[in-house]
Amino acid sequence: MADDPFRNREVIFEIATLGNVTRVVAIDTTTMTEISIQVPPSTPQSLMKSNALKRLEYVLRKKGIIQ
Repeated sequence: MADDPFRNREVIFEIATLGNVTRVVAIDTTTMTEISIQVPPSTPQSLMKSNALKRLEYVLRKKGIIQ
């Protein structure tokens, strides 16, 4: 990723742990596109957010919203 696809976008994160699973939700506020991933609770928060952003970027590219 040479260029940051989220440079002019706001992304909201929601992180919730239930038992032995942590659910991470990332929402692009411009398009209201939402993704969620599940990770182990021991995963560092920075890695949770990074993986969620990668998934959100994939979905936005697939929909043709970002280049």
